[in-house]
Amino acid sequence: MNKQQLVRSFAVSAATVLGLLLSASIASAQAISSDGFPGSVPKAICGPGDHTESGLQGQTTPLERSSGDSVRAYNCNLQLVGQYQGEGNYSQDGPAYAGSCAYVATDRVTALQQHLGIMVVDASDPQHPTPTAYLNDTPAAQNPHETLKHNDRRNLLAVSLTNGSNFAVYDTSVDCRHPVLRGSIDLPGNSAHMGNFTPDGLTYYIGQSFEGIGGFVQIVDLADPSNPKQLPAWQYMGDGRPHGIWFNADGTRMYAGQAGMYGNVGNTAFGTGPDGLVIEDVSDYQFRRPNPQIRIISTLFWNDQGTVEEMYPFTSNGRQYVVSSDESGGAGGVGGILLACVRRASAFGYPNIIDITDEANPRIVAKLMLEVNDPNHCKPLVYDPPDVGGATPAYNEERCVTDRPNNPTMLACAFQYAGLRVFDIRDLSNPKEIAYYKPGAMRTAFLPGSSIWTATADRTVDRLAGYPRFFPRVTASGTQMEIWVVSADNGFQILRFSDQFQSANRDLFEQALRND
Repeated sequence: MNKQQLVRSFAVSAATVLGLLLSASIASAQAISSDGFPGSVPKAICGPGDHTESGLQGQTTPLERSSGDSVRAYNCNLQLVGQYQGEGNYSQDGPAYAGSCAYVATDRVTALQQHLGIMVVDASDPQHPTPTAYLNDTPAAQNPHETLKHNDRRNLLAVSLTNGSNFAVYDTSVDCRHPVLRGSIDLPGNSAHMGNFTPDGLTYYIGQSFEGIGGFVQIVDLADPSNPKQLPAWQYMGDGRPHGIWFNADGTRMYAGQAGMYGNVGNTAFGTGPDGLVIEDVSDYQFRRPNPQIRIISTLFWNDQGTVEEMYPFTSNGRQYVVSSDESGGAGGVGGILLACVRRASAFGYPNIIDITDEANPRIVAKLMLEVNDPNHCKPLVYDPPDVGGATPAYNEERCVTDRPNNPTMLACAFQYAGLRVFDIRDLSNPKEIAYYKPGAMRTAFLPGSSIWTATADRTVDRLAGYPRFFPRVTASGTQMEIWVVSADNGFQILRFSDQFQSANRDLFEQALRND
């Protein structure tokens, strides 16, 4: 049964569903869910001068949008230091980072763009980030979608052409502001969607676009970046097909985000398998064995979210974890947000923190819901109207990163229209929100490189979906913790924690800046 048939078979009139919704009892925000996890995480306590949200945690309310209040960024314990807006961008093509440089892809959103390819931004002066180059000399660099990644160990920047065969790798070792093309090849059968390096930088894996059962992953040998070589592609005949791709430290385990539809009823875009984590043994490829095979070690699936992307790895107190990200929730399932509320589902996707120390038995240890993700707060979101010429805001979480790979203190997550949200994760079983930043709405500003700009759109929110980056900047007065982000309309932005917040949370930042 395809998605259209499912929609027809479950079709319910909006009036009937709304009646059910209005009669449904909504539990307290502090209630414990049926799965034993709390609902939304505690809200951040903001500074007196911050411009804070007035509605649910993460929401930009209809009044904030219609009144023009959302033109001013919403901030809590984070402040904008510098910005390069440019023509806007796709906001989830990476971004990738190296040293004081950021690499921001444009994805050829419209024919009106002046600059195509990967924009290189020099952020050495945080108040005045400046573009220094546009990498547009390969097909892959002009349309990389979510394949743009940098490997710090080997100073390599890799991209793969969306729905095309080209793959390219650039060298950033001499000057990160001016990457040099090292190699470009065509990979027969490639239709790239997402991808990543192994930590040693010797191999790049490419997840395919719109693949289902029988889909492939393409693998590239980068031992000699000037001569990339295509390794045997691997075809999945069951679980394991990766959307987002990450690895363990020695590159022998792939943590694949397998994208399924909400409810695990099938997904016409990404196949028919369930949604969640697949841990895979890729040792044969890592060690260049003949006739390489990929073997499934374990799976962990859920049915309350959909279209999972990342499985971002980190270690804490000697244990191994991944953070998941789902770019749809109940609102992306049959019946949309109305039925999601009736069945008491999370309307929008949120991160899971998963303990994978026992790789044969991964388990969820925390769910990082904002109030906009919490089923207890679904009802008010039904009344979020779409922008003129646009869509209803979606508050799905799409990317998370830690402040450091070992014993992290903070986790920064891109929640699409809920902006950047920062959590204290020193106690992994009880994470709490400590800061947020939602870039200001651009309304009708002409930004032809933005994924949410159209000639007729009045944009009352901005979308932030790409990888954030924690960046400890050494200054004459000490080290300041910055967070770099990219959003669709506001482009590349450098944020820093307010002095008041840093002073009040000295122990948090001392731990974050330690070298242990």
